[in-house]
Amino acid sequence: MQKLNDLSRSPSPLDPDGTLIAVIELSLSSGLVAGIVPGVERQPLKKLAVDESALLKLLHRWRDEAAKAGHHIKRIAVAFEAGRDGFWLARWLRAHDIEVHVIHASSVAVSREHRRAKTDRLDTSLLKRSFLGWLRGERDHCKMVAIPTIKDEDAKRPNREHESLVGERSRIVNRMKAALIRLGIRGFNPKLKKAAGRLEDLRTPEGEQILPNMLAELRRDMERRQLINDQIRQIEDARLERIEQAPGDGPNAMVLLLARVIGVGIETADMLVQEVLARNMRDRRAVARYAGLTGSPDESGIKRREKGLARSGNARGRRGMIQLAWRFLMFQKDSTLAQWFRGRTESTRGTRKIMIVALARKLLIALWRLVREGVVPDGVVLRPAQ
Repeated sequence: MQKLNDLSRSPSPLDPDGTLIAVIELSLSSGLVAGIVPGVERQPLKKLAVDESALLKLLHRWRDEAAKAGHHIKRIAVAFEAGRDGFWLARWLRAHDIEVHVIHASSVAVSREHRRAKTDRLDTSLLKRSFLGWLRGERDHCKMVAIPTIKDEDAKRPNREHESLVGERSRIVNRMKAALIRLGIRGFNPKLKKAAGRLEDLRTPEGEQILPNMLAELRRDMERRQLINDQIRQIEDARLERIEQAPGDGPNAMVLLLARVIGVGIETADMLVQEVLARNMRDRRAVARYAGLTGSPDESGIKRREKGLARSGNARGRRGMIQLAWRFLMFQKDSTLAQWFRGRTESTRGTRKIMIVALARKLLIALWRLVREGVVPDGVVLRPAQ
């Protein structure tokens, strides 16, 4: 169980004389490692290939240098920015007894000069200052990202692949419709089961058949769409099978509980659990902030304005919650949240799109309390437990 605020500042006091600090600026083929070694005046900088063993040897070499200078290293703290490499390096270092933290890249303050210099050397210096302040327990130097286990990362893959496949299927259908419209053919639905057999019968406004190259392209698109449909069905069947095999497992139990809310399906419930609700959030504000459903005020002097959603959190969770909020109004009309929304929007025009975000935020917090504490939102109707 995580402690409160354990990602906003270091939970352990910093002993400068017994702590070796290192930051890594990762790139595709190499990494630049910068360190602060007790007893060593220079601040070492070393460029390495992407080799975890070489990195571990470097850290141990710096530890030996500190020991020669009369400093016994009790703690090695390493940090790097979250990026395309993900969290594999953090897990590997932790397995080798190295304290490692992953910095949220957008939380590090940078120069606001129009043309600021940017090199790996300057980036490591910036990371060292931010990481050092975080280790001292000071706020607002940077924010850390929770390091998931490889099992947690794997649990997100089916839902994300499902979302990608659904988008790809829509692109194929839109491309087929656009190709037919260029020929003047409208009203043909390529999503029907017998659509492939009807291609030969289609005629342009001039009464001509579709030419061979266009016809072959449409057939290939239909084959791709059928393949994607099969893959989507496989993902959905595997999800149901996984839930049936272990219904009492933590995330699966949350999914089944959310799916009891009328208007919430298995797909939406699984997405919300894996992307947002399964995380160990501190409080309701942290839940809303992680989903990006908080505002971004712009206040200076007498100026007061709101720039809209911060969009700094989980984009999938945010999109899913806004869609669920509209659906919630249809299926849970008598709930307290739906009545609150209607009371705020019935007498004021043009506020529904603004207030739906507020409803999504309240609904997400209510669902978080439902899966964490078992508190059913007021007026929400649940399906009977199976």
